[in-house]
Amino acid sequence: MRICDHADKHDKIFCTNLSAPFICEFFGDKLMLAMPYVDYLFGNETEATSFAKFQLQLDTKDMKVIAKAISELPKKNSQRKRVVIVTQGSESTLLAVAGEDIKEFPVKKPLEIVDTNGAGDSFVGGFLAYLSLGKTHEEAIQAGAYCAFECIQQSGCTFPDKPSFDPTTFLSKQKIASN
Repeated sequence: MRICDHADKHDKIFCTNLSAPFICEFFGDKLMLAMPYVDYLFGNETEATSFAKFQLQLDTKDMKVIAKAISELPKKNSQRKRVVIVTQGSESTLLAVAGEDIKEFPVKKPLEIVDTNGAGDSFVGGFLAYLSLGKTHEEAIQAGAYCAFECIQQSGCTFPDKPSFDPTTFLSKQKIASN
């Protein structure tokens, strides 16, 4: 909780990851203590479902309902809305911002999947890198998606020698849905 207090006291953005379903189940009380401080929360569909079931007592697997519910949990700093990003493997990535409609971002499918280890971490790294450059959530999701896309085509959490991310073309031909 010291890092949460520090972020709050110094008006710093606080990001965290649901990490694993067992964390949400067995250490969810710790997550719930930190949740009021969380500005950006990342997780995959399995982690989000576990969090919803064990911490929010939501009996649903509807990722939009879950992402929305998490985004609207009480927040200490009301100057920033909570942003929840749920990745779903080959299904659309969800962006839930408290008080706003959920947006869906289609996933670019590689020709071959070699190893999915590190895909979520790669996504978060790409997202936060672009966010730190002042880019929009939509652009940051494209960067995260690109990093995960490259990662799953390699053995281990690695990238090609010469990455070629172009935010204007990576997902541009795919429709972004909002509801």
